[in-house]
Amino acid sequence: MNCELAHERIVTAAYGELSDEHLHELERHMTGCPDCHCERDQLLALKILADAHPVMEPPANLVARSRLRLEEALDALPPKRWYERLTQRMMNNVASLQAAPVAACLLLVVGAGAGILGSFLYSQSHAARAAAQPAAIARADAQPSAEIGNISSIVREPNSQMVEVRYNQVVPSQVEGSLDDPKIRELLMVASENSASAGVRNDSIDLLAAACRGGHGCQGTGIRDALMVALRYDRNAGVRLKALDGLQPYVTSDIGVRDVVLEALMNDNDPQIRTEAINILEPVEADTTVQQVLHTVANSDQNSHIRTASREVLSRVPEIQ
Repeated sequence: MNCELAHERIVTAAYGELSDEHLHELERHMTGCPDCHCERDQLLALKILADAHPVMEPPANLVARSRLRLEEALDALPPKRWYERLTQRMMNNVASLQAAPVAACLLLVVGAGAGILGSFLYSQSHAARAAAQPAAIARADAQPSAEIGNISSIVREPNSQMVEVRYNQVVPSQVEGSLDDPKIRELLMVASENSASAGVRNDSIDLLAAACRGGHGCQGTGIRDALMVALRYDRNAGVRLKALDGLQPYVTSDIGVRDVVLEALMNDNDPQIRTEAINILEPVEADTTVQQVLHTVANSDQNSHIRTASREVLSRVPEIQ
């Protein structure tokens, strides 16, 4: 069994849907593969974290922003040629088809047909979406930020709450106001999703975090949501770190913020962010969910500094019964 197939079966096993035969194979593989064993422990800890809280519907604006970011990411990907997709499909299936040669041949034929059909459908869908985009932009005139193309720069006056935000419409425009100005807040949240400029995202998240720390109306349905989205999805570690800093005051009172910080501790690839997440979680170190995640990190994380920091926090609270 290779690691790619093991990762698929780890997910199935976590939800009790893996057969006994495949479960035994998976256990044997993990005995000699510490990476897959760590993957299984992290998934189980995440499942415990998810089960500890009731399922809540995400805010509509968060869903809309996430869909927009997903569409931008998909549009930015270069389309794969049909033979590349076919090769990838064959590589993914060959491990599970080794014991059934006849079925393997049949499924490979079906996979080739599905790849060609999928390519045709994708090209049609992409063309339809490109044709519909101008109409969608025209319908968005009634929305507050529909006329904003992107944010070009953000400048804060020294020793002042005044901020200058320059943004592009048909022609470049700018507006000035304080952090309490709804228009400034709206522009900063738009800038936090600027996929073209890490510098603009960094400046906007820095100001949004400052607004949260300074008590400038950092509600969960506005600025705080933008910071959580940045911490989860931004590719720039500096932006994520500033978002984490802005969320710090709310880790004790907002379960949603606490969950995002726990996700960063478990999954972020930057050790500085993970260490800062441990420090931020100290006020809620007695929380059962926090302790469970810290135990998982302390026992199985590959970074020795992260393991040590988690153990130090756990040493100050009673052991989970």
